[in-house]
Amino acid sequence: MVEKGGGGPAHLLLLGLIVFFFIGGAKAHRRLSGEPRRSHRQVLLRSERLLASISAGAAPSPILTSSSSSRVYHVTDYGADPSGKTDSTAAISRALSAAFTPPSNRSLFAGIADLGGAEISLDGGSYLISSPITLPSSPTGNLKIHSGSLLASDDFPTGRYLIELWSSTTSASPTSTSAYNYEYITLAGLMLDANYRAGGIAVVDSLRTLIDGCYIVHFATDGIWVQDGHETFITDSFLGQHITAGNDPGERNFSGNAIRLIGNDNAVTDVVIFSAAIGILVAGQANILTGVHCYNKATGFGGTGIYLKLPGLTQTRIVNCYLDYTSIVSEDPVQLLVSGSFFLGDANIVLKSVNGVMRGVAIVDNIFAGNGNGVDIVGLDETAGAFRTVDQVVVERNSVDGMTVRSTAARAAKEGNGTSWTVDFSGVLLIPNRIDQVQYSIQTGSGYFNHALRNVSGNQVVIESDKAVQATVFVEVSQCEGSMA
Repeated sequence: MVEKGGGGPAHLLLLGLIVFFFIGGAKAHRRLSGEPRRSHRQVLLRSERLLASISAGAAPSPILTSSSSSRVYHVTDYGADPSGKTDSTAAISRALSAAFTPPSNRSLFAGIADLGGAEISLDGGSYLISSPITLPSSPTGNLKIHSGSLLASDDFPTGRYLIELWSSTTSASPTSTSAYNYEYITLAGLMLDANYRAGGIAVVDSLRTLIDGCYIVHFATDGIWVQDGHETFITDSFLGQHITAGNDPGERNFSGNAIRLIGNDNAVTDVVIFSAAIGILVAGQANILTGVHCYNKATGFGGTGIYLKLPGLTQTRIVNCYLDYTSIVSEDPVQLLVSGSFFLGDANIVLKSVNGVMRGVAIVDNIFAGNGNGVDIVGLDETAGAFRTVDQVVVERNSVDGMTVRSTAARAAKEGNGTSWTVDFSGVLLIPNRIDQVQYSIQTGSGYFNHALRNVSGNQVVIESDKAVQATVFVEVSQCEGSMA
């Protein structure tokens, strides 16, 4: 008679077969499900526990769905429904609460606890939510939420966002020593459907947030809203209030902002905005937009591709972007660069006077392709008053087809027989009635004579001579360059 806990040959063979099939099945599951993080080591630990329980004659304990040492939290393990049929808000919140236990005393920015790279995995599911997904209010960082879809329910509260990165208070927690709510939160590989009730993502008073590879649609307000904080990077993402690929019959009714940046030092890179009233609204300094394609709502229908709304302190760089039938508007631009961008379908740049200031503006090396309607590539909106302070403005070296060239530098030639030559630059120069520098030369076969520059008013250059001659006058002018280096 074998004692309890003993191990005869048949018993050992049975144990071996159990372990073999358990490990082999786990490996196959990993290959099919693509879950490399549920590691081989976890499987071995489970099999060892199973062997120990069988050897002791006890019933096997239930197999846990995740190792206690893992920092990857699968929302389905907390009861979330990946089919999107039932409300998963509470289940996702439970997963977040579990992840917000720091594994050590390490910190990121002063007062922000380090979660060690914890992940909230949506496991490729689609989840119905009835209220915003929010993070616990204690300042923490180094967390990733990824790989799935969130859909707002029909009773989702209006005016809110599917994912809200902000504290329960208006600023960081009152007991915190940090000026920020969160740091290094990554939102990646997410599809967010706001169901025309809410916004997509809100980032408030957060530091170094990354929104990467997201698809955000059906927002009622903003696809992404960034308020204050520092260094939010939005990259490789697609945003649209309506899912369309252009020429949408309802384009005139598009509303909302795809991205609203109300803060400093942010970057929007390689992003497509395919429907919204305003593609990107910027009201903060030192932001950069690069590789952005806006065909959100045509300017002819009242839309704007990029709206810079910080009069007198723009400090924005727009580089290598594609404005597709939708324009750029900048209020009182100060330190603005627009370079290497493509403007299609009469899309242009409008400099709008609020307090009459325009300084440190460079619009250079762009391509403009229009429809032959005479639209200026750069226009001045002086409805609220004329620009009175204008300095260091350069609009040059732009390639133009089917639109009207506007520039701060021009050259022309005028041939005539007489004592006066008038060269009119009013149809080219950007700023009315302002020429700061003139260079001219006269070519003639009539011998020597005296000549002089007489007038530049109305952006017309007048050259006069002391006797009538047959001559060609070559003139170059510039305006508003000031102390530009």
